[in-house]
Amino acid sequence: MAIKKFKPITPARRFMAVMDSGDITSKPTVRGLLKKLKASAGRNSNGRITSRHREAGAKKQYRIIDFKRDKYDIVGKVATIEYDPYRNCRICLIHYIDGEKRYILQPANLNVGDNISASVKGLDSKPGNAMQLQNIPVGTMVHNIEMKPGKGGQIARSAGGYAQVMGREEKYVIVRLPSGEMRKILSVCMATIGIVGNEEFSNTVIGKAGRQRHMGKRPQTRGSAMNPIDHPHGGGEGKTNSGRHPVSPWGMPTKGYKTRKKKASDKLIISRRKK
Repeated sequence: MAIKKFKPITPARRFMAVMDSGDITSKPTVRGLLKKLKASAGRNSNGRITSRHREAGAKKQYRIIDFKRDKYDIVGKVATIEYDPYRNCRICLIHYIDGEKRYILQPANLNVGDNISASVKGLDSKPGNAMQLQNIPVGTMVHNIEMKPGKGGQIARSAGGYAQVMGREEKYVIVRLPSGEMRKILSVCMATIGIVGNEEFSNTVIGKAGRQRHMGKRPQTRGSAMNPIDHPHGGGEGKTNSGRHPVSPWGMPTKGYKTRKKKASDKLIISRRKK
């Protein structure tokens, strides 16, 4: 996979960089794995905006992904590699020998024709295989990690994302997350071997506001450009700073202020990403 750039025939094209689609082998072919999600455009049931700067964006269909990887001890073959409009990595269509078809996230170096499987027991540590954390060798890169057994993968699912198995402690496995946080996770939770593919996605450049609109993102107005009635940063003669630390329109600090609520799983964090 490579980054594709353009000749600067317009101001938008000058810096635009997109992912080359040469790795995509097919368009969606299994209708049962496609679903239309209702586009709320950031509004609630009363039609009022509850998520600012959101809109419906371009029409798209959701691909039903197998995050649980609960098809145990049945070999599957990678049939296609496809684009997914709802995520920044590619997805693979897996044909299992019993006839079932499922989508999974595409790990790096997993190609059409490769075989994968999932098991609660140990398997070969090759990309795409899924097993319980207690059976994965220390030092292995993993993704799509469960936080609760049977709930499905929640950690390390974006392009280029991975976590690393660092050790074992009683019924837990110590994992270093993409943020650098060290955390205990139950050893019976499932994880997939390898790094999520499409690693170069972070090098893409949107290039123009129109592409953001297609992605469902509306424009943002600076608080300092508003009136005092609309934002704490507003007002003043000419171009001024707000005279206070940056805050949201409702006065909540926005830089360095911790808003995370205490959770029962906090006791499983060994070291946080921020020292």
